[in-house]
Amino acid sequence: MKRITDVLQQTPYDYEVILINDGSKDKTFSVIKQLQAQYPEIRAINLSRNFGKEAAMTAGIDVARGEVVIPIDADLQDPPELIHDFLREWEKGFDVVVAKRADRSTDSWAKKLTAELFYKFHNAVAQVEIPENVGDFRLINRRVVNAIQLLPENQRFMKGIFSWVGFKTSVVEYKREAREAGETSFNGWKLWNFALDGITSFSTAPLRIWLYIGSFISTLAFIYGSFTIVKTLIYGIDAPGYASLITVILFLGGVQLIGIGVMGEYIGRLYMESKRRPTYIIEEDSLTSQFEQEKRGE
Repeated sequence: MKRITDVLQQTPYDYEVILINDGSKDKTFSVIKQLQAQYPEIRAINLSRNFGKEAAMTAGIDVARGEVVIPIDADLQDPPELIHDFLREWEKGFDVVVAKRADRSTDSWAKKLTAELFYKFHNAVAQVEIPENVGDFRLINRRVVNAIQLLPENQRFMKGIFSWVGFKTSVVEYKREAREAGETSFNGWKLWNFALDGITSFSTAPLRIWLYIGSFISTLAFIYGSFTIVKTLIYGIDAPGYASLITVILFLGGVQLIGIGVMGEYIGRLYMESKRRPTYIIEEDSLTSQFEQEKRGE
């Protein structure tokens, strides 16, 4: 906390620091509230349960009152000192200033490879291009915040949403640091599901791909069927091979199941969106509590 406030105090602007507790089971929110005695600029938001990183970020953006908003992770891998560069670019007239990693030396080779593949595949099939090696650490001004708040979906992929709203954007390169403490909760399975969310949120290409695959297989089946009929008329009936028949049946069955799975992913998103549930629920807002106490004269 001290590192962030030291940076913000060097700026000529008033500021608030919003800390989102995304339903942690430990004493995180109590510690945050204790920090308010030392840092009165802190606003503590406690969500009623764990809604996930995208929902927690949405909550922070929604409750922020400043002219600019800068989301940043608590692990301090993204250096707060970069905020000075953000503000300089914003003062030049940019609505969005993104932080782009100049290298991924702190990541494992597997994470580097999967990240590269994700960006290439997503940008190849999606209508909205996501800049490579750019995370959630960025500056967005009030105009961008208002635009994001117009988007009604609750199954949110914030990287895509940031790109979708557009606006005049500047890029600041930096080297990401190692985590200050703790370990990431994102494992391979969660990253895979996160990538699926990103692709299905901003592209219908996976559905279209299976249309092409089905058309291709149907064409092959028609050609093979025609060949079999001609061969039978010329040479007579021969005994079909059991192994080849089973192979074809299993192959087509697998293709159909994969296609149904892709369709199910989109239907599932439609189902969740149709409920119109809120993206998050705030259990306690420390700032609101202070206002209520002042109103009651406590």
